Amino acid sequence: MVKEKDGKKTKAALLSVSSNTILVVLKLAVGLTIGSVSVVSEAIHSGVDLLAAVIALLAVKKAGVPADKDHPYGHGKFENVSGTVEALLIFLAAGWILYEAVKKLVYHDPLEQPGLGVAVMAISSVANLLVSQMLFRVGKETDSIALQADACHLRTDVYTSAGVMLSLAIIMTGSVIAPGIDLRWMDPVAAIAVALLIVRAAYHLTVESARDLLDVSLPKEEEEAICCHIAAFAPTVRGYHRLATRKSGSDRFVEFHMRVDPTMTIDESHRIADMITDSIKQRFPNTRVTIHIEPCNCALAHEETCGCLLNNGGRDSLNGSYTYTDID
Repeated sequence: MVKEKDGKKTKAALLSVSSNTILVVLKLAVGLTIGSVSVVSEAIHSGVDLLAAVIALLAVKKAGVPADKDHPYGHGKFENVSGTVEALLIFLAAGWILYEAVKKLVYHDPLEQPGLGVAVMAISSVANLLVSQMLFRVGKETDSIALQADACHLRTDVYTSAGVMLSLAIIMTGSVIAPGIDLRWMDPVAAIAVALLIVRAAYHLTVESARDLLDVSLPKEEEEAICCHIAAFAPTVRGYHRLATRKSGSDRFVEFHMRVDPTMTIDESHRIADMITDSIKQRFPNTRVTIHIEPCNCALAHEETCGCLLNNGGRDSLNGSYTYTDID
């Protein structure tokens, strides 16, 4: 199953690399030919996406390497590093586009054959829409932050290419209907709009990628689902506390302390821990669960006043406790 997911991620990343390579060459050639800063800016945008796709490809390959002695928790965070680096590159590209667009607003360089620009932007929009849909699907199936980040880039390209295409179409139409009106300013304005959209996408990508580098807890809805899986084993499981979660790439890590009857045998408590682990893994594949088992020594365990009971928060009691860890 893991190898199958890694294969899907690699194929998706390779398709993104190929698509972006073709679009960069096509946009750059047309943009320089017709003198359009918006088309050139789109070429740069695709160039950044190409670099991001290459980084994503390397990241998913590295993230798929099994845990080893030096990386006992696996290599999943290579995907998060990849997404963060991609976001920083996008910020730089946006700055360059803004600089070139403002310069063209001031000097009004000539714009020739805008129809070519319209055509290449239409091709770009369709190609990026199809590839981004595939990347989003595979990224969600495999829980790959790198592929989802790449898909986010391409989806932004769809909208920016469509905006540039519209501005060039208006310039082309205006030159025929009202040749006395200078609409060339729309070209750099469209480029500025592209840059602002890129900055917005980069900001969200930075937040999404960097949060897991800081070992932020899983989203609230995921933690609530994990708590429900644990609570489903009550009253055998009398309580739990110290729940700690985090994510690394597509891998999740869940740790908590579980309270059980002090007379329960080690074999029985291991069996319960196995069942809870399997339950959590069915909902969240690629999850490593660590359960610290503690005795509930409360004499009133059968009453609501017992501090061990589920949803009561529990009390720390480390005497006679031991740790069960799932390492599958």
